This record gives sequence, C-alpha cells and structure tokens, in this order.
Amino acid sequence: MTLLTPELHAALRANDEARRAAVMADLDEPDFVPIVKFFNPVGAATWLATELCEDGDTLFGLADLGFGCPELGSFSLSELASARLPFGLGIERDLGFSTRMALSGWAAWARRAGSIIAAETLFRRNFRGGADELPKPPSGPEGDGERGDG
Repeated sequence: MTLLTPELHAALRANDEARRAAVMADLDEPDFVPIVKFFNPVGAATWLATELCEDGDTLFGLADLGFGCPELGSFSLSELASARLPFGLGIERDLGFSTRMALSGWAAWARRAGSIIAAETLFRRNFRGGADELPKPPSGPEGDGERGDG
C-alpha cells in the first residue's frame, strides 16, 4: 500500500508551509486537523499526521506506539513504510479516516484515554446519537502541545 497519495502529500506539505509562514509572520501556529492516519494492523501503534517537512520524509503529528502515552512530535515516513510486521504485513493508511477535530484536541483526548484508538472509540460513541458538535477536549495537566521547533 502506498502510504501517501500525491493528494495527501500535497495537503501535508501545504500545512507545513502554512505553519512556517505563520512562524515567520510572528503569528500563532495553526492547529491543523489531521490529514492522514497510519496504523499497525497487528498492534496498537497509531499515528495521525498534519504536516510533511520539505525533506519529504519527516511528518509531524500525534504518535501513539501503544504504551499509553501518545505524544506530539515528528516521525519518519520512510521508517513507517519500511516496517516489517508479522504475516508479511506493514504499516497501513486508514482509508476511511476523516476528522474535524484539530490535532490539539486529538492529543488531549488520546492522552486522557490512554491511546488514539481509545479516543476514537469515545468519539464514535458520542456521535452515534447524532451529536452535531465535537466533544470538548478534557482540561488537565497534559500541557498545551506546542512543538517549540519554530
């Protein structure tokens, strides 16, 4: 499976350029909505990506390796693509993934729930009843999620 289509690549790059432009203009960094979700089909590891750096390999987003502590940060597309899993599988892209929640909301919910997968389950339960508004992220000592690499 191709992890990034040309359209996803372009959208991730556009977000990176928009963030850089905001930093250069001394504006607040945008809180982007995740564009793509990657997952381990035989494990709990999950990644949500919002940006792709100029190098074409470094993604920024929320990484959850399945140990109960999802973190904002950078991760490598080539490392995801080269992962060899049991049964000849590799890291996959969730073809049905879409969200309206910004990355900071995902980070807050995933940290509180213990994983991206658990947070996603909470979202599904909330929206099953036809709720038309995203749940507010929990407040707490998780930090503001700023990257600090401006």
